[in-house]
Amino acid sequence: MKFYFKKFIDFLSTLFLVAAVTFLTFQLLPGNPALAILGPEAEQAQIEAMEETLELNKPLVLRFFSWLKGVFSGNLGISYKYNEKVSFLIKNALKNTASLAILTLIFTVASGVFSGIFFARFRKNKFVSGLTFINQLWISVPTFCTALLLILIFTVFLNILPSVGFFGLKSLILPALSISLGSGAILSRYVLTSIKNELKQDYVRTAKSKGLSEKQIIFRHILKNSLIPSITTLGLITAEIFGGSIIIENVFSLPGIGRLITTSISSRDFPLLQGLTLYLAGMTLTCNFAVDILYSVIDPRVRQIRRKSSSGSGILPEPKSPQARDAAL
Repeated sequence: MKFYFKKFIDFLSTLFLVAAVTFLTFQLLPGNPALAILGPEAEQAQIEAMEETLELNKPLVLRFFSWLKGVFSGNLGISYKYNEKVSFLIKNALKNTASLAILTLIFTVASGVFSGIFFARFRKNKFVSGLTFINQLWISVPTFCTALLLILIFTVFLNILPSVGFFGLKSLILPALSISLGSGAILSRYVLTSIKNELKQDYVRTAKSKGLSEKQIIFRHILKNSLIPSITTLGLITAEIFGGSIIIENVFSLPGIGRLITTSISSRDFPLLQGLTLYLAGMTLTCNFAVDILYSVIDPRVRQIRRKSSSGSGILPEPKSPQARDAAL
């Protein structure tokens, strides 16, 4: 319980620092927000009244804590461009981004884990080696190139999937595939490398000497030990996907977080951009926090190692798998 509490405190303190840096950065940017809202033809009295409404006449520290109080109550300010609450705009955009992210994660996990196991299982086959090269190729190809290729195949030639706008689940298939082909290839690479490293361990040789086939060893013993490095990668991929793919959402004209970021930058909508920055930071921290929790669930020895390290016992070596420890005995 102490391990989880410490992780939660670290999460909150980091989020507070990110919020402080985000607020300070946008306060130091040149320009008068009141003038940006009213326009260059506004009178001085109107500008002063707007500054008072925006609390720009108060000290920086008081403005920060006032803004932070609004963050906890769900009030991130008013967008300059849309004249709507920033929280309302992010909430609406997040619905589409979350739908795209969930579908992308399903494709990513399914293709990444399956292909990683398949490549490791038949790694000595020449045909599978060729497929591994193609998998490596998808890692290097930018997502917008993949998107254009999929549009050419499924929209132009086959005319079975839409490529512009949001019309339900059917509209998300091509964007999800565009992202997951690359992210799934990355995850597949990590799964393959982890399994190949585990195959060199002593407990694998012990299991083989007992008559277990390589397939049984992989699915009964190796796969769980290979999850931790893959979970780290999956956590980063999840944060990136829920952050909104700016390129993909613009290519397919999806009204999500990525497109909202583009609009806020082009229109210099600082309240909206500030809220989006805080959202992206919070999403990244949340995914990292979830990865740490999953670490401790999959391998409870992670909690013990980190607890001993924090108590001043020095840096400890990475724990071996239970099978390796048994083999050493």
